Order: sequence, then structure tokens, then C-alpha cells
Amino acid sequence: MKYTFEIIETLSEIVTVNASCEDEAYMDVKRRYQDEEIVLDYKNHIDTEIKMLEKSKK
Repeated sequence: MKYTFEIIETLSEIVTVNASCEDEAYMDVKRRYQDEEIVLDYKNHIDTEIKMLEKSKK
């Protein structure tokens, strides 16, 4: 039998920023994440899920 699995890891970080509005705050956090000023790694791990996607006789 052949089995195919999907492994999903969830990482999480709470970030607080000062801004004049929600959109500005969102864009600031998004930019910092994209510029790798905010980096999530194994310390931010909160969950792992393993799901079987398929099994076949091949």
C-alpha cells in the first residue's frame, strides 16, 4: 500500500504596534513580516496536525 499524508504546522506570534488606524497597523506588521523583521520559528510552534490524504495499492 502507498499512503500520502499532509503535515500542517501552526506557528503563532502576538505583535503589538502603535499606529493611527487599524489599516496602518496591519500594513506595518505585514511589512515587518515580509521584510523578515518578524520571524517565526520552532519557539512559536503551537500545533501539528497530520492528515492522511490518500491510500492506494500501488
